[in-house]
Amino acid sequence: MYILIGGAGLIGLNLAQKLVDLGHTVALIDIDPTACRYAREQMGVMAFEGSAVSTETLLEAGIRKADAVAAVLRNDSLNLAMVALAKPYGVSRILVRMRHRDFAEPYRIAGATSVISTIDLAVSTMVNAIEYPEVESIMHFEQDQIEVLKLPIPTGSRIAGQSLAQIAQDPCFPKGSLIIGYQAHAHEDLVIPNGNTVLEADSTVLMVTKPGALHEVINFVQGCNP
Repeated sequence: MYILIGGAGLIGLNLAQKLVDLGHTVALIDIDPTACRYAREQMGVMAFEGSAVSTETLLEAGIRKADAVAAVLRNDSLNLAMVALAKPYGVSRILVRMRHRDFAEPYRIAGATSVISTIDLAVSTMVNAIEYPEVESIMHFEQDQIEVLKLPIPTGSRIAGQSLAQIAQDPCFPKGSLIIGYQAHAHEDLVIPNGNTVLEADSTVLMVTKPGALHEVINFVQGCNP
């Protein structure tokens, strides 16, 4: 994909690097010549010196062919302007970094398809690390109505050595939950398991559940055999 990023700060540069690593073509826009030079020389991405809220600069950077646009400028007002300018060019994915919640609705109205609150993400990550130290990572979807969590299976876990089919029949298996991913070892890829997949100790599972069932899920996966 051709992805246009407005802003070459820490978030913009790191986002660009990740996307390049995934094989995408990336172009950055920033008013800082030093940041643009760094992006070109150290990261190998296209960088356009100028304002990301200038139609002229956006056209020069190739917004007409962009598959996605990410607005990560230094404040919400600039990000809102970039979103509004990108919309008429038919960009299918317009992502924006939000600093203040007051901009959530204006971003949607302007045409943003994804609004990411950096404050909410940071707070949520810290709360999860305090509340659920056993969990490697938690992702929230549908306004926190669904949780996806990555959990290690310790030695002695009640589900170690069992197949998914056996685990699903366990009366203690949390209702409304589902094991959707399995990683046998840290150096192996995450796979989609089936009923015959046997979960071994010291492996990792990816589970989807409801927020109210998090403690139940953690206790079930990491609890020891009775």
